[in-house]
Amino acid sequence: MKILIAGGGIGGLGAALALAQRGHSVQVFERASEFREIGAGIQLGPNVFKMFDRLGLREEILSRVAIPRALVMRCAVKGHEITRVPLGEGFQARFGQPYAVIHRADLHGVLLVACAAHPAITLTTGRSARDYSRIGAEVALHFEDGASERGDLVIGADGLWSRIRTAMLGAEKPVVSGHIAYRAVLPMGEVPDGIPRDEVLLHAGPRLHLVHYPLRRGELMNLVAVFHSTEYSEGWDQAGDPALLRKHFARTRPEVRAMLEKIDTWKYWVLCDREPKRGWQDGAAVLLGDAAHPMLQYLAQGANMALEDALCLADMLDAVPLDRALPAYEEARVLRTGRVQSMARIYGEIYHAADVRAELRDAMLMGRSPEAAWEGMAWLYDGPDWQAP
Repeated sequence: MKILIAGGGIGGLGAALALAQRGHSVQVFERASEFREIGAGIQLGPNVFKMFDRLGLREEILSRVAIPRALVMRCAVKGHEITRVPLGEGFQARFGQPYAVIHRADLHGVLLVACAAHPAITLTTGRSARDYSRIGAEVALHFEDGASERGDLVIGADGLWSRIRTAMLGAEKPVVSGHIAYRAVLPMGEVPDGIPRDEVLLHAGPRLHLVHYPLRRGELMNLVAVFHSTEYSEGWDQAGDPALLRKHFARTRPEVRAMLEKIDTWKYWVLCDREPKRGWQDGAAVLLGDAAHPMLQYLAQGANMALEDALCLADMLDAVPLDRALPAYEEARVLRTGRVQSMARIYGEIYHAADVRAELRDAMLMGRSPEAAWEGMAWLYDGPDWQAP
């Protein structure tokens, strides 16, 4: 088939590669003037390493990651350790795959290089998709400049504010969480003494948290600080106010504030998602990734789910004709992604708990064995599991 993809992010490029590897001709249209990924760190669970294996990208990805030794949650106010999940040999034996962290641009870059090298993939920048329509046996992707392209299938991988989703499901604003995330990176040599450099460490506090972990094989420390706010703005790359951030974190532990005080330049975005919903496919058009199921970042699964989508869609198109493949893809993915969307909201409440709720959280999580912690993650990391019709 000739397949048209709106959006050249991680999900769009992952879908392009998976489909081209199965013999389809793929055109990817990116609205920006270049293919690039905004942001810094991203966490890669065992579930997405299964997708890297199938795409033939495992070694390229592993050459760019840092492998943390544990996931750790500490109290941002009192400093005690709430839970620790080892990520070493036992974790990898349980799930058959590692847990890693990577710079978002590095993951995107691996996908971009692989797509650029594939003869069946055409990459185009500066083309902003507006909507789509059915024209006889074909489907047309329409652009803001008035031009159109025709193909056999349109994939909307154009993110949270997807125009393809709007054309398919109608205008509907994202759900604003009331949380704002500030992000920055710090050279590892500037990290204050006493801060672990080889863990994913989350400092959880009332209505806020700070998470930090290594990037680029330990050269950088990624920081994401989240606090509650009623502000709303679209986009992922707004300039943040360091004074406002430090005000929200004023009552946290010295080691938390010491990390924040090292950074003068922050970028922020307002955390949004949508209610889990069916209806991702319409004739010869289908949604993928954040266009289908945007989620809060509290399970660190947005990009992972998009790459699962990409492989699932490719498998369904391999197995049955288009008119059966798209409904089968949605059915295979909607409950899994809906569960991740729903659980991400719950994790946000757990991280930001206060008073008695925080005490209950601590009592629930403290003292767990590694094995108990791993089994609590099994619903997510043992997957994905789909069957082609």
